[in-house]
Amino acid sequence: MASGKRDYYEVLGVAKEADDDEIKKAYRKLAMQYHPDRNGGDAEADEKFKEAAEAYEVLRDSEKRQRYDRYGHAGLQGMNVPHFNDAQSVFDLFGDLFGDLFGQRGRNGPHGGRDLEYTIEIDLLEAARGTTKNINIPREETCGDCSGSGAKRGTRPAKCKRCDGHGAVLMSQGFFRVQTTCRACGGRGDIITDACPGCQGRGRVVQRRTIDVAIPAGIDTGNRIRLSGEGEPGDRGGPRGDLYCLIRVREHTFFKREGTTLVCQVPITFSQAAIGAEIDIPTLEGRITHELKRGAQSGDVLRVPQKGMPNLRGGRGGDLLVQLIVETPRQLTKRQEELFRELAELEKKHVSPQRKSFLEKLKEFFTPETPAEDAKEAK
Repeated sequence: MASGKRDYYEVLGVAKEADDDEIKKAYRKLAMQYHPDRNGGDAEADEKFKEAAEAYEVLRDSEKRQRYDRYGHAGLQGMNVPHFNDAQSVFDLFGDLFGDLFGQRGRNGPHGGRDLEYTIEIDLLEAARGTTKNINIPREETCGDCSGSGAKRGTRPAKCKRCDGHGAVLMSQGFFRVQTTCRACGGRGDIITDACPGCQGRGRVVQRRTIDVAIPAGIDTGNRIRLSGEGEPGDRGGPRGDLYCLIRVREHTFFKREGTTLVCQVPITFSQAAIGAEIDIPTLEGRITHELKRGAQSGDVLRVPQKGMPNLRGGRGGDLLVQLIVETPRQLTKRQEELFRELAELEKKHVSPQRKSFLEKLKEFFTPETPAEDAKEAK
């Protein structure tokens, strides 16, 4: 026997004398046990699912089984034995059987519909408060004239002769067998000989659908809202896909968003910065008054608690950060200019500690140091 492969009878757990019904029953049990839908991505279960399918494919065929019984795995070389790369390849080949086992699966069994995506644009206030948006989207719907079969009313699709209704065929390439989608039926397993005039044989028609989308408070650009079952219809009675609404929040005039934190800039005058004042601060809920302390500097940041964005997942909301910008007036009245000149004269006599430190450093930078010897000679 080929190295690395288990005995097919051992795989299915049957004796070599087992009849066709016993083999099918054993495979049914293993297929249900290791079915991907029941094992949540378990790699070991996936391998056993494919291994059982390979064993069943050989032992259900009398010619292949005789060759295997006589020569083992080596005797199957050159015969039509598929290699299952993944679980879907099992469904492709055993479509009818899986339809019998699980009521679905296989190319000509039910398949879930395609998911759709739609972009919704909202403003920052809507993102903060939450809102409901009414959207109108085009999507495919099951044709009412043919109920999705694609065949003219009163007729039925015919089984594809090329793949015998499986939707897949095995192609020989030397010693290898490659499984491919049937080109004759496109993987459907049947052929429409008399197409429905309403959908031209597609089984679908495009219609517009109006949907209300509830947008929660705190949502941000890039977040997606999933609406289950609002995608396109599935094939052969399969479930609908989902609709994913991608959110984009427009930039705001005053506020910049950083997660749940909002940032804005508020201009103040020299006099407000110097002696303090009551200033107005914008928030998403309206203006609030803040008592500005004297001596404020341009670039100082004030924190206003819980005036930012709400937390999408609940809990404490963000804060509002207010950056103060001291504005330099571009135009002065005559009286204002007189006052500033008077202030400038006072500043020459009473230099502030910060300005004094700066002037001393500036003087040291432009005045070279005098060497000790030069100092003695100078005396």
